[in-house]
Amino acid sequence: PALFMENARKGSIVSRANSIGSTSASSVPNTDDEDSDYHQESYKESYKDQRRRAHTQAEQKRRDAIKKGYNDLQAIVPTCEQQDFSIGSQKLSKAIVLQKTIDYIQFLHKEKKKQEEEVSTLRKDVMALKIMKVNYEQIVKAHQDNPNEGKNQVSDEVKFNVFQGIMDSLFQSFNASVSVTSFQELSACVFSWIEEQCKPQTLRDVVIRVLHKVKSQLY
Repeated sequence: PALFMENARKGSIVSRANSIGSTSASSVPNTDDEDSDYHQESYKESYKDQRRRAHTQAEQKRRDAIKKGYNDLQAIVPTCEQQDFSIGSQKLSKAIVLQKTIDYIQFLHKEKKKQEEEVSTLRKDVMALKIMKVNYEQIVKAHQDNPNEGKNQVSDEVKFNVFQGIMDSLFQSFNASVSVTSFQELSACVFSWIEEQCKPQTLRDVVIRVLHKVKSQLY
């Protein structure tokens, strides 16, 4: 009986020790598994934060670019600098900035077309002046080649007849070629007529024809 009691006591002690050990073991945290889960969760949160931060930065850059574009338009377009009385000192809206920009571009297109027309008119003026210069040079050369010409003076009536014949011939072509609907059309047609009908050879043919006619009338 004594031996039996001793073994029973030892068994109870071992059982309690195992129970305490298992309880202690269960209460100790599993550091390896939990550290792994913690790091993985931290990595996921960090990746989401990075994506969110990158998206925020990209969106901010886009908004800054749009804002800079509107600011540049307001600096370039003169009408955007003039505040309407109804608006006062308030900042112009994007819609107003775009509309004023469209209006300004249309104005520039009209001015460009107007300047192109003015350049075309000036070119025609230059061409007409060149033609007149050539004519005067030929007249001067003709006088230099024939210094005795003109000594036998003709009457004023003959001069008038010659002048009238030349003017009549030119007026007929002028009346047939030039339109007088508007001043702009008149200007364009006049220079076109000068380029076509006032060429040196054409004028020479007109003068020769008139001189032959006056000569036949005199003799």
